[in-house]
Amino acid sequence: MTLPPRLNAAAGLGGSIVFVDGDVHTRVPWAEIHADALDLAAGLQALGVGPGTHVAILGPTSRHVVTAIRAIWMAGGTVVVLPLPMRMGSIEEFVDQTRTRIHGADVTLVLVDAQLAPFITPVPGDPPMVELGSIDGSTRRFVAPEEDPERLAVLQFTSGSTAHPKGVMLPHRVVTANLDAIREATEYDPTDDVIVSWLPLYHDLGLIGILTLAMTFGGELVLGAPQDFMASPSRWMEWLSRYRATATAGPNFSYVLATRALKRLENLDLSRLRVALNGAEPVNPEAVQAFVDAGARHGMRPGAIFPAFGMAELAIAGTFPPPMRGMVIDTVDQRMLETERVAVPVEPGSPGSRQLVKLGHPVPGLQIRIVDQVTGAVRGDREVGELEIRGSSVMPGYYRRPEETAETFHDGWLRTGDLAYTVDGEMVMCGRIKDLIIVAGRNVYPQDIELAVGEVDGVRAGNVIAFGVEGRGGKEAVVVVAEAKGGDLVPVRARVAETVRRTVGMPAKDIVLVAPGTLPKTSSGKLQRSVCRERYLGEALDLVSVA
Repeated sequence: MTLPPRLNAAAGLGGSIVFVDGDVHTRVPWAEIHADALDLAAGLQALGVGPGTHVAILGPTSRHVVTAIRAIWMAGGTVVVLPLPMRMGSIEEFVDQTRTRIHGADVTLVLVDAQLAPFITPVPGDPPMVELGSIDGSTRRFVAPEEDPERLAVLQFTSGSTAHPKGVMLPHRVVTANLDAIREATEYDPTDDVIVSWLPLYHDLGLIGILTLAMTFGGELVLGAPQDFMASPSRWMEWLSRYRATATAGPNFSYVLATRALKRLENLDLSRLRVALNGAEPVNPEAVQAFVDAGARHGMRPGAIFPAFGMAELAIAGTFPPPMRGMVIDTVDQRMLETERVAVPVEPGSPGSRQLVKLGHPVPGLQIRIVDQVTGAVRGDREVGELEIRGSSVMPGYYRRPEETAETFHDGWLRTGDLAYTVDGEMVMCGRIKDLIIVAGRNVYPQDIELAVGEVDGVRAGNVIAFGVEGRGGKEAVVVVAEAKGGDLVPVRARVAETVRRTVGMPAKDIVLVAPGTLPKTSSGKLQRSVCRERYLGEALDLVSVA
């Protein structure tokens, strides 16, 4: 069954969506969203939208945006949700990046929020721009296009690159396969489950893993906006309690903020929560445990923690643990991991040990394997190599990038670029291949340094980047760039230096302390190591460090 009828089926399945805008909560039945989308789809068809056309959406989370997503699919078009600016101070950069995506995706129409429209001045060659909510198709006749499982449902830009973003092609068959996999792997019941989310709709998890899941199966969804969460992280926890949520999701840093909120909030009820998905960043076991501990007095069960792996190239879901299992840690010998690329289990708390979180088995329809990233030979259990995936919800490729598409596949398997290993078929992530720092024959994982430095007094946790540069004799050396809280930076720098020395067994080549908000991040909030390294080498960081 293809995507359009399943999306439309939500109108008859019941369920609703609650739009949260600050302190205003508005419940709208899916049937009403469907009716509005039907009118909008007719209006879009009058503007030339149909099979093969790509329609971009630029706007904050709202009813207009959700309606437009559904309407574009109903008309047969492809949805391209554009990222919003991380900081309004970089509006010129945002406009340039937006135009790059619009032209790179061959967009024929842009639906833009009225508040953002003044910032995007059309230039010759740009597609027409129409304000969200301004199209009235109620007097026009909607003609349902012929179903085609190979038609692109979503063109999803990867979050890693801003200068040359890659468009992940997600046909209807891929999206529906992944939605089915999510439903089975999480035991999602749209008649009982309540999902709460603040994740942006321009990110695959927010768009497909949450909005499209609830919209397709007619479940209950409470949808806030990233800016509301960032302005007051406690709202997220309050929404979970108010709506007796069973499922939610966020990157690791959001659970750190939520932990602080849980420690000061009173009278919350998190007892129904059963899936608190932690993904999009490396899962920090200590941060997760702190969240579990803080949530206990609010009735949250430890089993609700759901560390998982996903990526845009899979629509979203890759590996999921069993629901209500909670976090399971694999403690391994760090030296063996770095030098021999083997995850040798050791007792928790042993000297020289490293804790890694198990991220579950492949979701239904997918297979994984670990291969040597040089020879391509399949690795055994607990042997580290590149993670490869194949199956029903793997993308066919990158839009208009045949060479990069060919490089991304190996004998029919998707090369993820991630270093990982398996334990009885369950995946454990080590880090990105491109981010590895090779020091004296050791594979040093930058996140180990970043997590350790993030705990240093005076450093903003979650705002640390480590990378390698050429050192003496052509050998690779470590550079750490961290956002500082201010004050006297001399002792902060000394504490960071000692932490790096203790973590990797050698001093850092350089330690740079920068102002809050300086580190480069993707549209979804991920730290960009490669961009930071380029800026460092180009001396383009706003330094606040002492010499």
